[in-house]
Amino acid sequence: MSEVIRYQTPVIHMRRTRPATPELGGKAIKQGDKVVMWYVSGNRDEGAIDEPERFVVGRPRARLHLAFGAGIHRCVGDRLAEMPAKDPVGGDPEAQSCARDRGSAGALYSNFIRGIRSLPVVIRT
Repeated sequence: MSEVIRYQTPVIHMRRTRPATPELGGKAIKQGDKVVMWYVSGNRDEGAIDEPERFVVGRPRARLHLAFGAGIHRCVGDRLAEMPAKDPVGGDPEAQSCARDRGSAGALYSNFIRGIRSLPVVIRT
């Protein structure tokens, strides 16, 4: 599940206004400057992730992605967001194989969130 979230990052970017004058990567950021963090770039960082362009199920340290932010800005609902994908039909492995695609996913068009507006499926129980 974590590899899916890393590979298909749901939040595209986050912008902050710098309140003080720090340094980032050896470059000064002046007070009031706008700083943008592109999550998809962070989750493809070759310095932090081996073969970041490959989708690897069972990737070691898979939960160390940036899709939910980091530090004090980490999404408080990150665990909740992961739950439906871990257990989509109540924990019955046989029932999970009964989900059938019934059409194309409808994309949510946004410059901030990458999401799905609709996903037609039928689940037989």
